[in-house]
Amino acid sequence: MRLTHVASLRLPFGPLLSYDLAVSPAEGILPVSFDQARHVGGGDRPGSWMALAFSLPAPVPRNHLAAAWRAVVTAHGTLRTVFVRDDDGAPTLREAGIGPGTWVRHEVAPGQAMHDALRAVLDAGCTPFARPSHRFCVIETADGPTIVVGADHAHVDMWSLLVIARDLLTALDRLADGLDPGLTGAPAFAEHSRCLLDRPGAPAEVHRRWAEVIEAGGGVMPRFPLPLGDPAPQPERVEVRDVLNVTGMTAFATRAREAGVSTLAMTVSVLTVTTREVAGADLRAVFPVHSRYEERWHDAVGWFITNSVLESADPDPGACAGAVREAIRLGSWPLAGIMAPWGGMPEAPGMLAVSWLDLRRLPVQVDSHALNAQYVSAAIRTTGVMLWFIIDGTGVHLRCRYPDTHEARRNVGTWLDDLVARMRDQAVNARPVSRS
Repeated sequence: MRLTHVASLRLPFGPLLSYDLAVSPAEGILPVSFDQARHVGGGDRPGSWMALAFSLPAPVPRNHLAAAWRAVVTAHGTLRTVFVRDDDGAPTLREAGIGPGTWVRHEVAPGQAMHDALRAVLDAGCTPFARPSHRFCVIETADGPTIVVGADHAHVDMWSLLVIARDLLTALDRLADGLDPGLTGAPAFAEHSRCLLDRPGAPAEVHRRWAEVIEAGGGVMPRFPLPLGDPAPQPERVEVRDVLNVTGMTAFATRAREAGVSTLAMTVSVLTVTTREVAGADLRAVFPVHSRYEERWHDAVGWFITNSVLESADPDPGACAGAVREAIRLGSWPLAGIMAPWGGMPEAPGMLAVSWLDLRRLPVQVDSHALNAQYVSAAIRTTGVMLWFIIDGTGVHLRCRYPDTHEARRNVGTWLDDLVARMRDQAVNARPVSRS
């Protein structure tokens, strides 16, 4: 399944609708995770959402779609929560009552692309303080509906979107069989946040290592090692590249096994060489890791992602495997206490992040090919570089977002060219990774 961009999303033409749920006043106070607080603290803004789009093979009654969506929201607690500001302006998470909704038809103006009309709906409805901050959208066609589920990032990650799609399809199947669409409830993300708050703080050694990592970056998180131009937020440039097909992916994985490491570690090895050759620097990147550390969270919806840092100076695959293990270890502790000396995560323009998602290994699966399913990211302004590797049954592709400046086009583009060439070289020619 590909990770695409809303501006590149190919959608059929037809009526664009959303099923807008009724929300009762928010009550109670729930724990807020460190990353939720960072995200929601930025306030309402367009492009804070993520989405999954897929198509069904035959028409479905609207009342079935609505009932299935209500069943999904009922099953997942984070979809029944809203953020409000407390008296000090800090974000507070509260549980809200969710009632039956209404179908709203959204105008598609003459000459307006469908993806632009959809983007307007998601930008308006999937913001941190929206009530609720998710939208269930449908484009009706004679062949069947195209469904887009979007939500503010505070409540979902990419794994969660698969859970939502799977559960929605299950509810629709039950309705088609004349059954109640009710789903088995999963633990709420707020429970996960509470568990993190109750865990012991990180040991002194982890605090010390994080301090070394941040000080090595000049007091901030890792940045892309080449100039990106004006440090103010810029319109984004998004590139999606097909790196390896199935044959190439198999060969690349074979090289990794021969070296006694994972495919991820072998990729870090190539990244290390590329960064050294192109930028003359060690690889230092923010590295998202998931926090579904117990099986009970596998079927839950929420933002189960936190940040770590990946540092790699030695391209030896074994050394890169060690770098991955350390990144996972550093990201396995609650970050609020760790980041307290810097008043929160110390970000700066030019931050570099590298994300890895192997869809084949997730315990939640949907038939993405039959559904024509795609992850969809929003359009934003950015100051940094974000690289995603997506691995599925069709191969490896990457998606990179960076500021659309002349310097970033040149420097990030050169870095990506070298990276892709070296990964393909490993798959085809099986030459050593390091080139001195």
